[in-house]
Amino acid sequence: MSKKMDNLEEVKDVNEIKNFIDKGPTINSAITTSITWKHSTQQIIACCIAHSLVIQAGINMAFSAVLLPQLDANKNDIPITKSEASWIASLVTISLPFGSLLTGALMDKFGRKKICMLTTLPFIFAWIINATASHVWNIYVARVLAGFSGGLSTVALVYVSEIAHIDFRAMLLSLNSVFVSFGILVTCILGFWCQWRVMCYVFCFIALLSLILLFFVPESPHWLITFQNDTQGAARSLRQLYRDNEIFENEYKYLLETKIKRPLIEKPSTSANPTEYSPLLKIRKELNLYRESIVYKPLIILLVLFLFQQLSGAYVIIFYAVDLFKEIGGHVGRTIDAYLALVLLGAIRFVMSIISAVISKRVGRRVLLFISGMGMCITSLIAGIYMYLTVIPPEKLAELNITKTNDDNLTLICVLGYVCLSSLGYLVIPWTLIGELLPVKVRGRLGGVMISVAYLLMFGTVKVFPFLLEIIQIQSLFYIFSVVNLCGVCFIFFFLPETLGKSFTEIERYFQRSS
Repeated sequence: MSKKMDNLEEVKDVNEIKNFIDKGPTINSAITTSITWKHSTQQIIACCIAHSLVIQAGINMAFSAVLLPQLDANKNDIPITKSEASWIASLVTISLPFGSLLTGALMDKFGRKKICMLTTLPFIFAWIINATASHVWNIYVARVLAGFSGGLSTVALVYVSEIAHIDFRAMLLSLNSVFVSFGILVTCILGFWCQWRVMCYVFCFIALLSLILLFFVPESPHWLITFQNDTQGAARSLRQLYRDNEIFENEYKYLLETKIKRPLIEKPSTSANPTEYSPLLKIRKELNLYRESIVYKPLIILLVLFLFQQLSGAYVIIFYAVDLFKEIGGHVGRTIDAYLALVLLGAIRFVMSIISAVISKRVGRRVLLFISGMGMCITSLIAGIYMYLTVIPPEKLAELNITKTNDDNLTLICVLGYVCLSSLGYLVIPWTLIGELLPVKVRGRLGGVMISVAYLLMFGTVKVFPFLLEIIQIQSLFYIFSVVNLCGVCFIFFFLPETLGKSFTEIERYFQRSS
């Protein structure tokens, strides 16, 4: 086995790869070797460091909820109008797709690790600008920078999907939502005690810490093989992830077999005929690539999943939590403090995202999404029916033998249950599936596109929600959520493949067979 290890530096081309695979002890290459928690320590640490980028994404979502009330309470700091406040809240979401679209091309060209490091820089600058802001336009610039960098943080999902072992990939990808939820929770908690400028310095330190830690993680071996044809670099990256010789050799052999089966990304050759690499030919090759079933089928599935995610109202309820709590009534709904509501929902989402990440190592994506969707369907239906009963005159309720007290919080419990169940699946899994369903050769580009589409859908639903409430009653809105969730469950049952325990090659083979 050690003799085989000595040959790693000599592996350069496809023929030598085949010879290398044939050497040494026979290893079953159909699947990679199962590993224990002990042997996964290095990759778990590397994945957590990469996911630390999305702490900033969670901070971005919650920061305006703390900033705007503090600015409103202290008019002498930076006076803002209602219109300016809405821009401060929404600029992050509007600018995020630009970063998501750009990150795909950047990570394919320069590598996953380098773009992870690059992502921290706009965050650092954004928090410095925020902390020293003297005018509202300073905050605008900072929010645009933070949103742009939030789009770039898509690279963390791609990086984690490519360095994680099959046995741990589902759990490690789910940590993305854990870290986003942690960012939301930290922001809400700091909002109790800290002035917003102090919070900006804390957030700047978190981004700087992520940058320092990223120096020590390995580059994605899949990127090195697919985009750089660098077998030696891939071996070095794998060695950082797997210290056990047997596991390392088996993973390296599996990676090389994947390289043989999957063509490299072609690069123009200076000695070739110039017309062979004409712009028209490049466009044609790109179009042919997206016509492959392993590309367009998962892309369509992801688009529909994100559409159901946004129409389900999972994010809308979080964004308008305080208003909804006041709207639905009940003792808690009438007395709840705005910051307490934010911390409550942040804590619920954080805890449930941890539970989702832990059980995803054993429970499949389809099962979690099915439980989440059906639970959301039932809780939203109960909430809608119960809110309908609250608008019926008391004398009519008496005729129906229905009694309701002023301190009845059934609707509130249903809404909190809705948030719990959405955090178990709908808010978590569609994001992680980007790193699993899309093939390596387009994961960077299409992953950025998917994130952009998801946030544009989020921006649209969040923006439309207040106007929708003026047109229809709130209970009718919960009926709509219930129907949407039921349709989403049906789509998941018939079209979404299970990815738990599947290698990237096996997932691609599924879409090829179903074509």
